[in-house]
Amino acid sequence: MHAYMTNGTLDFLLNLIDQHPEHHFYYMENNKNVTVYYESEDKSVFESGRDYEIIAEEGTLKKQGYVVMNNIPVTEEGRPIFEDRFKKNKKRMEGVPGFSAFRLLRPDKGRTYVVLTQWSSETDFENWKTSDHFSAAHADQGTKHPAYFADRPFQTHYHMIDPDEVQD
Repeated sequence: MHAYMTNGTLDFLLNLIDQHPEHHFYYMENNKNVTVYYESEDKSVFESGRDYEIIAEEGTLKKQGYVVMNNIPVTEEGRPIFEDRFKKNKKRMEGVPGFSAFRLLRPDKGRTYVVLTQWSSETDFENWKTSDHFSAAHADQGTKHPAYFADRPFQTHYHMIDPDEVQD
């Protein structure tokens, strides 16, 4: 399965719904831009965008909620180690309050993986960050970044946009 993302204006991106009714698009925004995301076995419908292979997943994406994307540049030789860490943790978020979905996305081009998590709310995400579950999940990382990081990771945060509410 593949995942695709692109950015643009909300008005332009909302046209994708009519142009490609065969796909289920997820719309999200932050203070910088609007992003649309979808998953498919087919080629991307975006003229310019980012293409990924879904390496690991849990849960179901929803039209509403809060999304956090950890963007992690990984060295070529570090890819197998990085991916294996996520593949081994089946049901990693089971039972975490407010958790909706997780995706580990390997880039088709470049070296920056995306660890996407979706939450019912920003508060649920913040509560998870201070939980014992979070501490246990990140215990082996210590204070330094693992050797397979090619550069410093960064996060992007989004609030979901329900297209049905915007188009009414």
